[in-house]
This record gives sequence, C-alpha cells and structure tokens, in this order.
Amino acid sequence: MDFRTSVIAAMILAAGVRSSGQNQNDPRSTERAVYFSGEVALEGGSMPPDPVLIRRVCKGSVQGQTWTDSKGRFSFKVEGGGTDTYADAAQTPARNPDLSRPIGNSTYYSNPITTALRDCEVQAVLAGFWSDRVNIALKNTLDDTRLGLIVLHPVSRDQALTVSATTLAAPRNAMKAYEKGMVAMRERRWDAALGELTKAVTAYPKFAAAWFEVGLLRQSRNDPAGAVAAWQEALRSDPRYVKPYEGLAAIAERQQNWTELEKYSHDWIQLTPEGFPMAYLYNAIANARLNKIAESELAARTGLRLDKERKIPRLSYVLGLILMQKHEYGESAKFLRSYLELAPNARDATIVRQELIRIEAAATTSSGERP
Repeated sequence: MDFRTSVIAAMILAAGVRSSGQNQNDPRSTERAVYFSGEVALEGGSMPPDPVLIRRVCKGSVQGQTWTDSKGRFSFKVEGGGTDTYADAAQTPARNPDLSRPIGNSTYYSNPITTALRDCEVQAVLAGFWSDRVNIALKNTLDDTRLGLIVLHPVSRDQALTVSATTLAAPRNAMKAYEKGMVAMRERRWDAALGELTKAVTAYPKFAAAWFEVGLLRQSRNDPAGAVAAWQEALRSDPRYVKPYEGLAAIAERQQNWTELEKYSHDWIQLTPEGFPMAYLYNAIANARLNKIAESELAARTGLRLDKERKIPRLSYVLGLILMQKHEYGESAKFLRSYLELAPNARDATIVRQELIRIEAAATTSSGERP
C-alpha cells in the first residue's frame, strides 16, 4: 500500500467511524500519525562522515531513535500512542513529498499525538560533536513537520579526530555496504556485519572507519592478529584517525609487548595530547615495564591531571607503584589509597590493601629516621 492509498484508507475508516455515531467534532477521530523528516550536516555545511544517531527525547527520556542515510537525511513517524516508526538508514529513502505532510487536522494538546509530543525535541548524536536541538511539540497536526537542518558542532579538536575524513571520499557502493554493516552490527548480526564491512573496504581500501569496525568484529571473534591488521590499515588510510589507537594499545598490553605499547601510546598522545587520559595510562605502564621510570611517572601524573572525573582508577595505582619503587612511600600510599577508594571491588583490591599496609609502615619508619 503506497502513501496516498494509506491516506484514502484512513479517510474511509474515519468516515465509517462517523457514520457509526462518533462525534464528528472529536479531533481524535482524524488523528492517526505525524511524519517528521530532516537533515543533518556538520558545522560548515559538509555531510557527516558516519551515520548519525537521531533521537526523540521527551522530558529527558529517549522515546525513539533512528539513523541518517548516506546523505544525512532521516525520517520517522509518531503515532497516537507516542510510538515511533523509522526508516532504515541503510536504505536510502526516496524524497517523497508526502513524507513531511501531516495527517489529520486536530488542534488541541489533549489529542494523542500532540500530547505525546509535548516537551519533546529531536537531537543528533555523533562522537566528537554536539547537536542543535529542535523542539517538535505541536499544537496542530497540520503544523509543518519538516525539521530542516540539524547542525553538528565539534566539541573539541581532540574529539573531532574520532571521525575519519576518509569517509567523506567513500564511493557510493562502499558507503552503502558500510551502512548495511553498521545496521547489522546494531542488530547483532555479526556475520552479516563482517561481510558488508569487508565489501566496503574491498571497494574502498582507504575506508578507515570501515577498517576500524572490521577490527572490532575480528577482536570479538578472538582474532587479535586480524584486529591489529585491520586497525593498522585504518591508520595507514588516515593517520589522524584516533579510534584505532586504543584497541592497538590494549592488545599490545595483553600480549605484554611493551615496545609496541610504548609506540602506540606515544603516537596517540602526540596526535591528541589533552584528549585521552587512557593514552597516558598505557604509556606509563609501557615505560615502567621498559624501566623508564621518569617517563612513566610523568605520563601517570599527566593522565591524572587530565582525568578530572577520575574515571581511570588505575592511573593512581600505577603512579603509586612507581613512587614505591622510588622509595617515596608516603606519596605512594596516598595514591594507592586513592585507587582503593575509586575501585574498592577491583580484582587486585585485596593484594593492594596488603601492600598498602607494608608501604604505610615503611613510610612511618622512613619519617622516623629523618633528622
């Protein structure tokens, strides 16, 4: 059934209801659904390099979401109960002029759809950017429901590097495969996702974002060598794309390859010195293992300075161990206590508590010996 046929069917149904005795002036008798559509662009007017998540948020709660297509467009329908129906971002929708045309002529907030849309707004979500917000509350379902352009503004230089510039140059067939792969990932169809993303990088070998996702899928299949290969391809394609560094560093640490860990964490820091405290944690661990104590301490202290919300407790732990090695027991105990406060249920918490008792004793002895 096409759009116009559905409209005719709705009119026939409404006529049938009226003939059965329902009040013709009841606005809820004609209110069926409202269609919204819009576009997303980056500040400056360029298209987003990756699919963008679109959310309908009402009173602070997410009520529905969809994704943009390869041209940055999106559409969704809100029905009387407040439920949303969305177009699949992997299928580029034709620009149907009826898509933005509301159905019905109800005019009061007491109606199902207008009530559902009260205190609602639409926003776009893409890592490294903040979004304009568009209020979609309606007084009348004949109001214009074309939302226009939603602009994404860079949060910071560091976070903007989480988006690869090579995506903008991807040919149509590669982008279509990438979008299908992302949809499959969201639906947890891992084999289909890997197949589509492999098609994307085959069609466009410099597709850094697709290589990154391939690496994630390979890692989930317990294929660290394959993940590393994919992430290295991503960096070769776009050396300023920051996302692969954390995965490469994590695998290097698990494999206790301290030289590689130092290299990846160093390159990550050079690319974005103020953006990611985790890079400094990996760098501190690598340098400590390579017996570069001064470099390790500097990395740990810098990471702690950047980690203002204390989301990475192990920075305190690593710095505590470094200071213990330098026989600076008082400060070492301070950071180990901080670690236990931040992560009281960590796997090594019992061992750290035991070590802390010895360090505090050593600190007391050391202070007692001072002249």
